[in-house]
Amino acid sequence: MIQKKRLLIATDNFLPRWDGIARFLSQILPELTKEYSVTVVAPKFKGKFKKPKDVKLIRIKTHNFYLGDYQPSRPSFFALKKHIKDADLIWTQSIGPIGSSAIILSKLYKKPLIAYIHSIESELVSKSLGRGPVTKKLAFIITKWISRFLYNRCDLLMVPSLDTAEILSWQKIKSKKAVVHLGIDTLKFGPSLDKLGSKKKLGLPNSTIIGFTGRIGREKDLFTLYRAFLRIHKKHNVKLLIVGEGIQKIKEYLKTKSNVILTGPKDNVIDYLHAMDIYVMPSLTETSSLATMEAMATGLPVIATPIGHMKNYIDENYNGFHFPRRNHYTLSKKLEVLILDKKLRILVGNNARNTILENYLWGDTVKKIKKTFSIILGRD
Repeated sequence: MIQKKRLLIATDNFLPRWDGIARFLSQILPELTKEYSVTVVAPKFKGKFKKPKDVKLIRIKTHNFYLGDYQPSRPSFFALKKHIKDADLIWTQSIGPIGSSAIILSKLYKKPLIAYIHSIESELVSKSLGRGPVTKKLAFIITKWISRFLYNRCDLLMVPSLDTAEILSWQKIKSKKAVVHLGIDTLKFGPSLDKLGSKKKLGLPNSTIIGFTGRIGREKDLFTLYRAFLRIHKKHNVKLLIVGEGIQKIKEYLKTKSNVILTGPKDNVIDYLHAMDIYVMPSLTETSSLATMEAMATGLPVIATPIGHMKNYIDENYNGFHFPRRNHYTLSKKLEVLILDKKLRILVGNNARNTILENYLWGDTVKKIKKTFSIILGRD
């Protein structure tokens, strides 16, 4: 029997804290364990979750403080050292304490090293801090320098889009880059067959449901979404449904508002997407936005900021709509168009799902990741 190669995945984002990286890993791990002996090193966030099958999980204790809505892990060099030495391939998902330690140790022990770029770290860090402009600018500069230092030590960078690759190149990150588009499991994320029934299942009224799924972080700019909602909810029978967990102050603010429903964190967002009529992604920084693609796969018309790869896969007036960052007025106008025209919602939603079916299938993502691993390990 051929012994499986040992793959170590180093990540600063993992269950039970749901975000884009945690969702991505929860889907890719069952595929990777078929061919690799997988070890995951991740933070020990509070809460319960189902441990991935056939995965060795090493959990690192976290600090007692938060950066935005994120609780960083403690230094992890010693915890990682043995596992890095034993691995055949290292795959990082971030450059927090765990990811950065893995990159440095991988180079020290001359291990093949791949990083998946889920976000432009300098943008994410600066926009997620609730501090003044000077602090944000300083955070941007420091994180940009750290990103360049670490990513230039990788053998390969997997990027979700050509746009992301170009941004990294502009930042003088010279490592080889391979585009690996994120895809969606379209059998799992399919349209609701009974919209009213989907709402009743969750105890929601037969109103037009405007929704968001994802982390409740400052960089998601939910205040712009709420301001747009304020402009329309007095004229229309609408509710705002926010599915996710995050910064306490933002949650407390939204909880006090009428016609706003906060669900908290959910392991499975599909039922909530099925109850929505319109999906909004008001984020200030994204690469692909897995959450937006999931919404499109369920046949929802989406309205999003034209950032990252969203500006490419959302075609205005065809499969969705764009609005400028922080512009609640334009967002409210586009929401109103969809609220008043159910046929348009259905048409745009169908086109959105077809876009995912034709271009962003999860199976293609899995194949590209496995092929890239094989090339780095010298199998192909």
